[in-house]
Amino acid sequence: MNTNAQTKRPAPAILLLLLAIIVTCALSAGIRMAWIHYYRAAFPLGYKEYVLRYSAERNLPPELVFAVIRCESGFDRTAVSYAYARGLMQITEETFEWARWRMGDDEDRTFDELFIPEINIRYGTKILYLLLNRFGDEREALAAYHAGWGSVTRWLEDERFSDDGVTLREIPFRRTNAYVYNVLFTRDVYLALYNFDDGDSDPRSPFLHDALRIRPKPR
Repeated sequence: MNTNAQTKRPAPAILLLLLAIIVTCALSAGIRMAWIHYYRAAFPLGYKEYVLRYSAERNLPPELVFAVIRCESGFDRTAVSYAYARGLMQITEETFEWARWRMGDDEDRTFDELFIPEINIRYGTKILYLLLNRFGDEREALAAYHAGWGSVTRWLEDERFSDDGVTLREIPFRRTNAYVYNVLFTRDVYLALYNFDDGDSDPRSPFLHDALRIRPKPR
């Protein structure tokens, strides 16, 4: 009789289970990273240097500025709208001149220079800053960015659209309502994909569905 202690070996079934767990975890992590890379390609940090610089100067959330650029022009610096708005943040000539006046800008700038990314972002962030200061909330400010300062002011004074004269219960223009919805949704995606507080290398949330949750469609 052999008195040496017998070395017990793990049962094959246990080894297979452990292997299956390891493979499943690796595949899950790989799929998650693939989705993150996919969404980062779809929601890029285009013109990051200028966005971060002018967002900081205006005390704006950079994720909001990236969202506006993506929804307005898709990061196409040569974009021109049917209303002849130009560049990354789609600024019309009238709004450009208004922003220059509010900034006390005496530089010799022309409307054509809005195709230059830095100049467009400089004026676009100033416009956002002014609208946020006037209306106090991103939703109303974005509505004004799309439909105009005067339109939102009139809606706030109309009891059909606002209960308190400060927030809009309803945005009466369907295209403006859809625009605000899209920008705010895009802002949330940027917040999920990038950590703007500590750099931009790591996703802020563990799962993208935190930002991509289903929302009611705009009316």
